[in-house]
Amino acid sequence: MTNDSPHIYAKKGLTITCDPGVYYACTCGKSNDQPFCDGSHEGSSFLPKKFKVTEPSQLYMCLCKHSKKMPFCDGTHSQLLDS
Repeated sequence: MTNDSPHIYAKKGLTITCDPGVYYACTCGKSNDQPFCDGSHEGSSFLPKKFKVTEPSQLYMCLCKHSKKMPFCDGTHSQLLDS
């Protein structure tokens, strides 16, 4: 990855259930463990987005990697152009 634009993993969000803990969300779009980071960003300008869950929660996670509320989906995927 040499540019500053993340790979669009999917043009949708993903609802997941998380137990309390600290998590690291993928921001590059290359992780094979979406929506979580697996280290695929290494060698790029991307860093995982750390977030904390304090109680069991259902979260709507971003998969397009363009949300302004990363790591959570804000619907930006519906505005992305097909490439």
